[in-house]
Amino acid sequence: MSDAAFTPRVFSGIQPSGDLHLGNYLGALKRFADAQDRGVQSLYCMVDLHAITVWQNPAKLRHATRELTAGFIASGLDPEKSILFNQSQVPEHTQMAWIFNCVARMGWMKRMTQFKDKAGKNAENASLGLFGYPALMAADILVYHATHVPVGEDQKQHLELTRDIAAKFNHDYGVDFFPSPEPVIEGAATRVMSLRDGSKKMSKSDPSDMSRINMTDDADTISKKIRKAKTDPEPLPSDLEGLEGRPEARNLVNIYAGLAGMSAEEVMRDMGGRAFSEFKPLLADLAVDRMAPISDEMGRLMQDVSEIDAILCRGSDRAREIAAPILHKTYEIVGMVGR
Repeated sequence: MSDAAFTPRVFSGIQPSGDLHLGNYLGALKRFADAQDRGVQSLYCMVDLHAITVWQNPAKLRHATRELTAGFIASGLDPEKSILFNQSQVPEHTQMAWIFNCVARMGWMKRMTQFKDKAGKNAENASLGLFGYPALMAADILVYHATHVPVGEDQKQHLELTRDIAAKFNHDYGVDFFPSPEPVIEGAATRVMSLRDGSKKMSKSDPSDMSRINMTDDADTISKKIRKAKTDPEPLPSDLEGLEGRPEARNLVNIYAGLAGMSAEEVMRDMGGRAFSEFKPLLADLAVDRMAPISDEMGRLMQDVSEIDAILCRGSDRAREIAAPILHKTYEIVGMVGR
């Protein structure tokens, strides 16, 4: 079976780490909503099992999982068109992960840069889950025979590992059972930077709340943050080359492009030559127009989480309908005996 023979299917997972911001929206949630009418079955997962590779406050984790789900829905994702669920409610993920623990090699895991970054110098005290979670990530993807995975640049190494695991499994058992999933990285605002420092990624961990636009910010707060965003004294250039060495200017142009559904080149054609005193109010109005309704809808959903829980429950049932037969066939290939 070649990759072309696999039914196109999209899978992506996001950790429920709390405090969603504009980078999450433009880099992931908006893209997922925009893509749902393309006719390709898509699964979007709150990867709560990945979250506990480092200690989590249980109440905060529950809240963050629901808030992330609310963010998906408020961003326009329709749970009837796409499958929205949380990882821990589909046991096939962890069952497949054990198979992949036995396929992946220690050397592969040791090369994972994210483990080195998160474990730091005290790697001996890191959890076994933190070391081994790339195998679970591979299971997240391959238990659905997903062919396409929207990823950020920082996750490309894990997708390469997923492809290695799929290839080794297929080779070891003489089958062509798992696809080799392709990364999907696109668009101007894939990487949204801090509003205070254009060389750093927008992050919930930045001590300055002015560095980011939270998805729960109200209209006034959104407008204030954009208007106070760091810039330089020069007007906007008329082409992208003119943004070289101007990270704050490039970031605001990319944000405008992402929110307006334009390319950065189109923004430059429209806005080139304008001073930031003129451009930033236009960007602030655009950001309020796009983001304030999302904040309002997230607030509504979080007032009564029973709607969110019901959506996740239905989503996990739908996800299991796909995953269970693939896991069963995997067990068969490996030589497990059972029903």
